[in-house]
Amino acid sequence: MAPQLFLYNAIVPLLAGSLKLFSPAFPRLRTFFDVRKNMFTELEQSVAEKKDSEFRVWIHAASAGEFEQSRPIIAALKKSRPDLSVFVSFQSDSGYSVYRNYPDAAAVWYHPVDTRQNAKKTVALIRPDVVVIMRYDFWPNHLLAAKKSGARLFLVAAVLQDRSIYGKPLVRQFYRQVFSLFDYIYTVSEKDRERFSTLFGRNDALKAGDPRFDQVVQRSANTSKIDTLAACYAGKIVLVAGSTWERDEEILLPASMELAGKLSLILVPHDVSPGNISRLETLLHASGISFSRLSSLPENFSSNSVLVVDTVGLLAELYTLAGIAYVGGGFGVNVHNTLEPAVYGIPVLFGPNHHNSPEAEELVRITAATVIPDRDTLADTLRKLLDDPDTRALQGSLAGSFVQERLGASQTVAKKILNSITI
Repeated sequence: MAPQLFLYNAIVPLLAGSLKLFSPAFPRLRTFFDVRKNMFTELEQSVAEKKDSEFRVWIHAASAGEFEQSRPIIAALKKSRPDLSVFVSFQSDSGYSVYRNYPDAAAVWYHPVDTRQNAKKTVALIRPDVVVIMRYDFWPNHLLAAKKSGARLFLVAAVLQDRSIYGKPLVRQFYRQVFSLFDYIYTVSEKDRERFSTLFGRNDALKAGDPRFDQVVQRSANTSKIDTLAACYAGKIVLVAGSTWERDEEILLPASMELAGKLSLILVPHDVSPGNISRLETLLHASGISFSRLSSLPENFSSNSVLVVDTVGLLAELYTLAGIAYVGGGFGVNVHNTLEPAVYGIPVLFGPNHHNSPEAEELVRITAATVIPDRDTLADTLRKLLDDPDTRALQGSLAGSFVQERLGASQTVAKKILNSITI
């Protein structure tokens, strides 16, 4: 790995320095460097304030979505070893902002730029027994520093797409050596396991499955945040449209108007900024549709009005009110999370751009989900589901079974982590 790492370590400081120089002109870059200014001081203080633990596990996730996959693993670890300390790092501001006060973590911080000096500092402060990288976002210097310290390295929920950059001829050898640093690699699917074996010689990689299935089941057990809404929709068939974008809303609103009186609509936009909520309200006004914001719900709210959810963190729980779910994003880059509604055993609908989501494709294959290319198809599909309770129940049952049959990845990984730190 020496020649490639030498080149990497020559490029990274130069690149980081150049980006920092120009960061004042670019808000996202400026934020990246600003939030890391006092990172080591804050991390040292957090570590010092916590009771020392015999076992330390460092979990790194690029953002909130990847960290969600680790939560059932953390729960399983804590259940077996309450004295175990968990340290969490994020690459993105969105992940850190959501989980900065995560109660099961001894410390939460931003992952530093991947230089040798930063890596040595981080590992010296954390002193991890185990390092868990969720899905991707692995940084060679930090992996090497952790490896040299004696920590065991796990790559969990690993995926390798057919056209992954890691497999390109110019960089394959470099990543082959990066992946060789991991003591254990657990993949989401058998295809991913085969690619790790074929491309990178990791014949010992194991398919564990996706911890997200465990997470959505655990999360579905707690719906206390939306209990007060349940009475509003008693006896109603509700369509919860989650993570919607403008293209989704343009077909949802006309379809819901056609089915007024038969179907109640809860609209949860992907972007709940004031500007986007205002845009959505303008669209509702123009369509002649009555609505209320969740944040200012009137006492006499009627389920015949559209409920616009203008706060974050409720979508997964809101699906428990649904008889049918629509998941947004399918007219953009890719559909959002289809597992969150599927766990409740309801039919799932989404737009045509879903091929980067293996679970969405599988839900379609088993007829638990329906692809919606346009407004007319949405109206027809909803009408059929409303008029045929048996079909609605069958599709929902298939969706629920799809999730239940894929549980257990978190326990598999947690067991191996615990075994590795007691060897």
